[in-house]
Amino acid sequence: MRLMELSHGAGCGCKLPAAALAPLVAALPPNTDPRVLVDATTSDDAAVVKLTDELALVHTADFFTPIVNDPYMFGQIAATNALSDVYAMGATPVSAINLLAFPLDQIGDRVLGDILRGGADAVARAGASIVGGHSIDDPEPKYGLSVTGIVHPDEVLTNAGGQVGNALVLTKPLGVGLVSTAVKRGYVAAMDQAIELMTTLNDRAAAAARAAGATALTDVTGFGLLGHLHELALASGCAAEVSADDVPAIDGVLELTGTAIAGGTQRNRDHAETFATFADGVGEAHRWLLCDAMTSGGLLAAVPGPMDHGWQIGRLVEGEPGTIRVV
Repeated sequence: MRLMELSHGAGCGCKLPAAALAPLVAALPPNTDPRVLVDATTSDDAAVVKLTDELALVHTADFFTPIVNDPYMFGQIAATNALSDVYAMGATPVSAINLLAFPLDQIGDRVLGDILRGGADAVARAGASIVGGHSIDDPEPKYGLSVTGIVHPDEVLTNAGGQVGNALVLTKPLGVGLVSTAVKRGYVAAMDQAIELMTTLNDRAAAAARAAGATALTDVTGFGLLGHLHELALASGCAAEVSADDVPAIDGVLELTGTAIAGGTQRNRDHAETFATFADGVGEAHRWLLCDAMTSGGLLAAVPGPMDHGWQIGRLVEGEPGTIRVV
């Protein structure tokens, strides 16, 4: 079963464009509940609601179309990706609910069972539990989770606390979107390495960020590195500078930028033109890589000093909030 042939996009590359969503979300009624510590205002990874002086709940939901053909791996990747939003808030996942859209009559229950098993195994590795779910009939398969986590109210990490001078550390290489698009189009690509990255939980990365005194934290998914860094810098009231040569990439992925640009990556590049500038020495391959529509990517941390996990790729600097210079 070639699941990728049943969808128009792949993974987080099927997200609606950030530029289109931002004004719609901004037009919604503002939250007035004093228990809500984090909502959609700063485009953060998850919502946080304070229950007591020592306990807050973290809520998120994430689902997407197949990014691999193997149904078990699709389930693992989708679940790992959804769990990442909880880790990006400095929280611990405790429970999850399956979100499923599936053409059962067309594909059959064996494939569906493999997808659900993959998701359950990923959630179990995170020390959490699947406690229910919801499904609909849909000709295009989609799978993901609604995840609930817990955190002390004073220990929430958001994307809004970054400070000028903080180092920017990325914990997984880029290029998953380019690899998956290449495979979807029939090219040979480093899918094994991409799958390993996408099924790796961000729990260790989150622990390393907290140990390094992270002031801001987010994960890198469908809006690409530049898109998510833009949200972090804007929410933090800072500008950012990124060294293109220091950004890690999947082996051989830069060679794919001439043949494997997905629609989501193109939309990210168009959006980045409104807030990012590139030095003349930054080649086209790196420009595309920084806009790659990632799925289950790493964490992006703003830290005041060294971090024992990942790659330092730049800094938060003085300047117009949300703007990025790539050198």
